[in-house]
Amino acid sequence: MSSEQIGLSCLGILLVALIVRIPIALAMLLVGFFGFVGVTNMDAAIAMLKSIPTEVMANYEFSCIPMFIFMGVLASHSGMAKQLFIAARDIFGGWRGGMALAAVSACGVFSAISGSSMATASTMSRVALPEMEKAGYNPGLAAGALAAGGTLGIMIPPSIALLLYAIITEQSVGDMFMAGIIPGLAGLVFYIITIAVVVKIKPELAAGSDPTTWKEKFQAVLGLVPFGIVFLLIIGGIYGGIFTPTEAAAVGAFITLVYAVVQGMRSEGLISAVKETLALSAVIFFMLTGAQVFGYLVSASRLSFSIFDFVMSLHMSSFGVMACIILMYFVLGCFMDSIAMLLLTVPVFFPVVQSMGIDPVWFGVVSVLTVELGLITPPVGMNVFVIQAMAPHIAVNKIFRGVTPFILCDFIRLGALLAFPLMATALV
Repeated sequence: MSSEQIGLSCLGILLVALIVRIPIALAMLLVGFFGFVGVTNMDAAIAMLKSIPTEVMANYEFSCIPMFIFMGVLASHSGMAKQLFIAARDIFGGWRGGMALAAVSACGVFSAISGSSMATASTMSRVALPEMEKAGYNPGLAAGALAAGGTLGIMIPPSIALLLYAIITEQSVGDMFMAGIIPGLAGLVFYIITIAVVVKIKPELAAGSDPTTWKEKFQAVLGLVPFGIVFLLIIGGIYGGIFTPTEAAAVGAFITLVYAVVQGMRSEGLISAVKETLALSAVIFFMLTGAQVFGYLVSASRLSFSIFDFVMSLHMSSFGVMACIILMYFVLGCFMDSIAMLLLTVPVFFPVVQSMGIDPVWFGVVSVLTVELGLITPPVGMNVFVIQAMAPHIAVNKIFRGVTPFILCDFIRLGALLAFPLMATALV
């Protein structure tokens, strides 16, 4: 077999491995290693396998990942989520569906600290779901709103997905974070509109909320100031050249730690947060190691060049190429985790996209938004199952029904991003 045939065969084997639920990190590592043996030889493959874990762990750019994770875990353990929900509930006091609107809005703000969709969904569901059920909300709408709101964590900076894309493709982290702001905020606004429309059409799905005075609303807005400070320090510091991404992550984690201690976090909570950070970081670094091994196979087998030659032979426009990539993401999203999908596909797709003159920053935002859709679409819908784990009494099919209007809303947002690339590039 030629090296290109070995590369394509390994890609097929990898997809089969993922369908049968072999962990993505292990699948990429094993398929990448044995494929590299086939393209080169055993000695070269062993030497490669010896060096890659050290390279990944010693990579300075990757060191910001644990810091951003730590920041999100601290926010989760310190009661920030509850404060956010209460503040948002006061802001939307008097609106029908006010608690659902508050939950989605709180998800949007919390995601600016956590950087993770599933962390946002699980944390906010603990806080908001019992309150909404107690108030008489339809369980499907309540859980669906939280599952959709959680997806904002993958787009609103500091997003771990945008960070990984920037590192893999050697783009500016600051540019990627700035590019995610408008699409992320657009998602929040679209979700708020979606809830307002749904409860207008079917008022029985949501109860009215207790009205609040303008003074209470103003005090609630003031309560959001600490979160705004953390966000501005991170994004402004990176984009203004004051901090590197790693320094910004460390500053954000330190401020969040101080806030958590002031709010009453004790040593037990801090130890628990550190343990959770280490566990989540280990998972991501294992995936990065597997992706790096598979990347060596892609490079050695010239797989990306073969795909590029195939695409060129079809004489497709850049729009046609993007349509095919988005379709591929939809298919992969049926059985893959979002971070794993980016680590697997970006090294393969990016050379093709770059050679066609497509803006890499815009492509990154489109990729992350498409991957975001996979978090709430069946059959996997990771966020849906996160919510269901938090509330086992709500059937999965009810949550999927509740999240359907938000999926339609995301398709509209994706169409707008494809039609108006300035949504991603205006702030860059």
